Amino acid sequence: MAELIGSIIILVGAFFLFSAGLGLLRMPDTFTRIQAGTKASTLGNILVLAGLGVYHPDWALKLLIVAYFILMTNPLSSHALSRAAYAIRTPMTPTTMYDALRDEQDKAANGGDVP
Repeated sequence: MAELIGSIIILVGAFFLFSAGLGLLRMPDTFTRIQAGTKASTLGNILVLAGLGVYHPDWALKLLIVAYFILMTNPLSSHALSRAAYAIRTPMTPTTMYDALRDEQDKAANGGDVP
């Protein structure tokens, strides 16, 4: 029974990993690609590791350490990539309505007095 549950969790994780890859292909600009890839791949990797933990209970501690590493590094790396892309002025999709980072930088440059 544990093998079936572990396999189902791994399959769900593989679905999220597939959707992350699909998001990388379908999204219109760099920033949305980073977001789509990071969120779905983090969840997909965690589910695959959880499924492996159910399938092989003796690996649980090692898999927990790997899951912690993924939870810490995926968001940090995507944040660093998106900041670097913004710094080199990577164009956003024309449908982007609001640039919060530009507004925050303008606010900091003007001493905090942006109308």
